[in-house]
Amino acid sequence: MLPLVGAELTPVQLYRHLLRCCRQLPTGAMQQHYRHAIRQGYTSHSDEDDPERIQMIIQRAVADAGWVLDKYTKKK
Repeated sequence: MLPLVGAELTPVQLYRHLLRCCRQLPTGAMQQHYRHAIRQGYTSHSDEDDPERIQMIIQRAVADAGWVLDKYTKKK
């Protein structure tokens, strides 16, 4: 469940997307862990105001989310 390729996400859209991705993780403990990590990452970068840096953070977060989902969903 990746966002549209080439579409620029806002930080709030990214946050919602990542929380939805957590629902695909196999166990409740994993879901809780990654939801907590997402919330912390969002609050730690909430003061960022450079648009280029924000886009870099968003791209990295989407790539990392894809990696995590692939890691845990391919074990089935």
